[in-house]
Amino acid sequence: MNLGFEAAFWGGVGGGALILGAAIGYLVTVPTRVIAGVMAFGSGVLISALSFELMAEAFNGAGITATAVGFLLGAVFYASANRVLVIYGAKHRKRSGTQQPSEEEKPGSGAAIAIGALLDGIPESIVIGLSILHGGAVSIAVVVAIFLSNIPEGLSSSAGMRAAGRPAFFVFGIWSAIAVTCGVSAFAGYALFDQFSPFVIALTTAVAAGAMLTMVVDTMIPEAFASTHNWTGLLAVLGYLTSFALSALSA
Repeated sequence: MNLGFEAAFWGGVGGGALILGAAIGYLVTVPTRVIAGVMAFGSGVLISALSFELMAEAFNGAGITATAVGFLLGAVFYASANRVLVIYGAKHRKRSGTQQPSEEEKPGSGAAIAIGALLDGIPESIVIGLSILHGGAVSIAVVVAIFLSNIPEGLSSSAGMRAAGRPAFFVFGIWSAIAVTCGVSAFAGYALFDQFSPFVIALTTAVAAGAMLTMVVDTMIPEAFASTHNWTGLLAVLGYLTSFALSALSA
């Protein structure tokens, strides 16, 4: 298989987890504590993956200074974009309760939530393509981490959308479009950077890692802690350990 299309396939797999989670969250009444617990686990999975896979690759390819700068740039970009979306009603896009505003309460919030979901998913997908550029094959640990973290993201957000009165076609239309975008982003992560130097690829990986960690802390952990409280840390550690084991075994 052409490596670009392989990247697109694995990006679609990661994005497809959003649809799976959305279907569970919208069609089944899942207890809030269960959703929050899975979100905590997914947070640990992502933190481990970006620590042992993405940051390690960035450091090996670009060195500590460029890696640190890229990491901070990714964090600043995500935090700034997220702040704008919060103003338009996307603050609670991953919350599963009644925190999400309806369109009547906050006009334009539906579009803001959709853009916010894209903002969350694109950096994850790009690193799938970059991982193929780094090693000639996709990083299974990264794909599994993204897949496991996207299920609770889709589950929690779609449950919140249902509570806000948004119709099924809106919910599944968003997640289907994002799943396709994830595949395209993974392809772009490979195809657009194929001609760049290892330094640029490593720097971009650090930028994506910074954006992903900011996303976890700003949007995933608050949802988890709101319901699981003292169990959040333990569940996140279990997720972290799971991802670490996958990374170590695939090395």
